[in-house]
Amino acid sequence: MKNILLVDGYNMIGAWKELRPLRDHHFEDSRDRLVELMAEYKAVKGWRVIIVFDAHLSQGVEQLYLQSDVEVIYTRKNETADERIEKLSSELRGRRIQIHVATSDMTEQNVVFGNGALRISARELEIEVQIIQSKISQKVKHTQHEKPFGRIHVREDIALELEKMRRGLK
Repeated sequence: MKNILLVDGYNMIGAWKELRPLRDHHFEDSRDRLVELMAEYKAVKGWRVIIVFDAHLSQGVEQLYLQSDVEVIYTRKNETADERIEKLSSELRGRRIQIHVATSDMTEQNVVFGNGALRISARELEIEVQIIQSKISQKVKHTQHEKPFGRIHVREDIALELEKMRRGLK
């Protein structure tokens, strides 16, 4: 079964604790951070992730691009992210494909549910992303802790003395 996550970008930015303050001061940074978080999500879950933003500062030209291995779509003029997500949830569905839609817009949730997609609220996705970030941090700490000082296992006190010598401190 292939999983696809469609994310209502501005809905997440407006709902997530980490992204709201960024939005108020550095709008582009909030979008970039959402893409980064979704890239980590994709790396851990293995899902295809598509973030949809309403057209912003564009002349109505639709934009699709890949950023950090996440598909990002800016809708064309007079098309909302909700409309595009509804369209995608219908177009992408298939026998071996499960569509998940992340939005807290209840009307949107009902429409995509009618298309056979599963709903994820902004809060649920935020919690899941936080859990994934925590697991990644724990794995990094574990890897750093387990990493040997060098090729030869040396007692910690000797390793510290050798490091001082290497840096010319002794």
